[in-house]
Amino acid sequence: MTAAIEFIDIDWDGRRISLEYQWIGVEADGPLIVFLHEGLGSLAMWKDFPQRLCQATGSRGLVYSRPGYGASSARAADEKWDVDFMHRQAYDLLPALLEALDVDTGCSPPWLFGHSDGGSIALLYAAGYPDALAGLVVLSPHIMVEDLTVASIAQARQTYRQTDLKQKLGRYHADADSAFWGWNDIWLLPAFRDWSIENEIVAIACPLLAVQGIDDEYGTLLQVHGIAQRVAQARVVELSDCGHSPHRDQPEELIRQVAKFIGDASAESGLCAAVSSA
Repeated sequence: MTAAIEFIDIDWDGRRISLEYQWIGVEADGPLIVFLHEGLGSLAMWKDFPQRLCQATGSRGLVYSRPGYGASSARAADEKWDVDFMHRQAYDLLPALLEALDVDTGCSPPWLFGHSDGGSIALLYAAGYPDALAGLVVLSPHIMVEDLTVASIAQARQTYRQTDLKQKLGRYHADADSAFWGWNDIWLLPAFRDWSIENEIVAIACPLLAVQGIDDEYGTLLQVHGIAQRVAQARVVELSDCGHSPHRDQPEELIRQVAKFIGDASAESGLCAAVSSA
């Protein structure tokens, strides 16, 4: 069962903002999976993938739109995101949202499922709150800035200016300009070229599945391989015939891989708990 989309108000960046969110599989007995969308994504842009994944894993789901996206509060007119915008989402906004929605990360740690920028935010949260997660899955995450990424985002700027991309994004965002320029401007800021979370992610202690398409136009396999080099328990999946969005390009295979990973991690966690209590 999927609940209706709701809104919750929280204090953020010196003002009161509203975030849209939706519960999925509310009657399921499995773990909670929190979905974090990409740099141009929103709750609506996930379409039915969260429902399909939750059904396959017997999980509950929580999907939300970050500030500036979907039907959540748009950016203030004079608001410019800084280089640390993903850190602030991971360390400040996500914990505030989980607390406001009464998600008990101590007794029942959730899973995070993040795509692109949402994957980077998930990695940062896992590093900053190592005891607050059961595990995480990241699709096409960024741990550093690559030339390919910058070139593709620069091309997206031209596409937004010269085509009907704004109108298309308007189907999923109350303020398409807020969504697009918040993401595009910061990624093309010269100071952002030095952005990296390579040092932070070494603190991740929970199970981690990193997935990337071979044909990803926004990043190379250096991203997921870099995660594996720094997080010993990380597992990497490379998907062929797949670009930047595995949940759209290879949904069936992705669901199969994630369901197996969550199942294996849950079984291992149960075994460890049984051994420690014996």
